[in-house]
Amino acid sequence: MTTTAHPLVTAARRLTRDLLVPQAERVDRTEVPAGHLEAIRRAGLLGVGAPREYGGANAPVAVARETAEILAGACCSTWFVQTQHHTPVKLIAAHDSPVRERLLRPLATGELLAGIAFAHVRAFPRVPVRAVAERGGWRFDGRVPWYTGWGLNDVMLLAGMTDTAEVVFVVADAREQPGLTPSAPLRLAALTAARTVSLELDGLWVPEESVVLRMGREEFARIDLPRAANASPAVFGVAAAALELLAGTPEGEATARALRERLDGVRRESYALADHPAPHACVPERLAVRTRAFDVMRAATTAAIVAGGGRAMALDNRAQRLAREGLFLLVQGQTADARRAHLASLASG
Repeated sequence: MTTTAHPLVTAARRLTRDLLVPQAERVDRTEVPAGHLEAIRRAGLLGVGAPREYGGANAPVAVARETAEILAGACCSTWFVQTQHHTPVKLIAAHDSPVRERLLRPLATGELLAGIAFAHVRAFPRVPVRAVAERGGWRFDGRVPWYTGWGLNDVMLLAGMTDTAEVVFVVADAREQPGLTPSAPLRLAALTAARTVSLELDGLWVPEESVVLRMGREEFARIDLPRAANASPAVFGVAAAALELLAGTPEGEATARALRERLDGVRRESYALADHPAPHACVPERLAVRTRAFDVMRAATTAAIVAGGGRAMALDNRAQRLAREGLFLLVQGQTADARRAHLASLASG
């Protein structure tokens, strides 16, 4: 949707044209292959925001957003697996710890692939995963409801909460081991291919040198609030892909043009708010724009279904896949504040 002249954007477009788009419907019905992640690694996209001194690209945030849009619009399941990787890289890079010197370079270069297991911290006052200091390390007990990329990831960024409401972030091996048992792969309405499981933790022990960060829950919530209010680049990527499909139909060109104007406008506004120098000053505005982004995405994917007619109901049809991926994005990374804002918008029409 932009003309960013950056090698990573060019690489992402080439990758989607040659690999992701041609195989997207097959992947949707099976699972993300390891080869897709290897191709993303070779393209340098796993290190898009990682520090250059550790082997990353240290690309501007606009490049990270655009490459995310491109990948999500091509194959949302593949995008969802690889997008987990960037949060551990960013957190490890930002905090001095033994983990940074041990793991940041292999993560930045994509030699290792990381997943995340900490969204449950947002469930407070419920505490799905508890962390207790034990034997020169930390013991984790509880249940991680969602963990994406099982069987593809090498390590995970796991968080638990102590009895004093401190959040402990550690890096652990992403494999079955004493104290960690994965469920069978979850069957979902969309993105089943992303290999999502739940994790049962029963005395998983992680050494102290694997701790990335410890912070109070209130501090976590303060940092998380504006970040979680932003619209995901994937929303714009899926919407753009649907509009491209729509524009290629005899009846859809005018509708695609009108929706494109709406999409470009809300995208510009969303990213401007995300870059605001005082993040907490505009959380309500971010939530409102996030909801508008969902509205445009839903209109775009619905229009692609309508233009496709009965053919759009076939499982090998791109329009229905994009529509289901859009449904998934409505709840991906959702917080209570985001849910309330979205429901209020729907109620008001």
